[in-house]
Amino acid sequence: MTIVVVSGNPRPHSRTLHLAEEVGGALAARLGLATPRTVDVGDLGVRLLQPGDGAVADAVAALRRASVLVVATPTYKGSYTGVLKVLLDQLPTGGLQDIAAVTVVTAGVQPQADAAQRNLRELLGELGAVPVEPGLAVIEGDLANAGAAAAAYVDSIAAGFSTVATEAS
Repeated sequence: MTIVVVSGNPRPHSRTLHLAEEVGGALAARLGLATPRTVDVGDLGVRLLQPGDGAVADAVAALRRASVLVVATPTYKGSYTGVLKVLLDQLPTGGLQDIAAVTVVTAGVQPQADAAQRNLRELLGELGAVPVEPGLAVIEGDLANAGAAAAAYVDSIAAGFSTVATEAS
């Protein structure tokens, strides 16, 4: 079983990425898996729009091979980012079939986080993924404690997650 962490923040090496990597690392430790691979759309930048780009093709292939995805995004106008959508649009219909997907959202306020969580779960479900409930939403003021938030979240989903992850593999 492999975990892939995806950060949909357009800025490379963002706080959203850090939180997502904390969640992925905590999941890997809990499930006894290798360190997750990370796909940072901020690093891919304009290559996301260049047909046939090797780094983008490699990222898409990694998503398709994953057993578990940790998909993170900051909230932009109540939803996920456009660059995350551009990456996910490169997947074929059903391209994430039966892959367990943990959603991680950062937002300024809770209602924005809730809206982005719903939209992201719907998008991943449309691609065939199995969203893990609940997702993790962290308000910007709490991002300084990303490790603690990730650990508490993984503890809260551990029992149910093992079942979902086993079904997805």
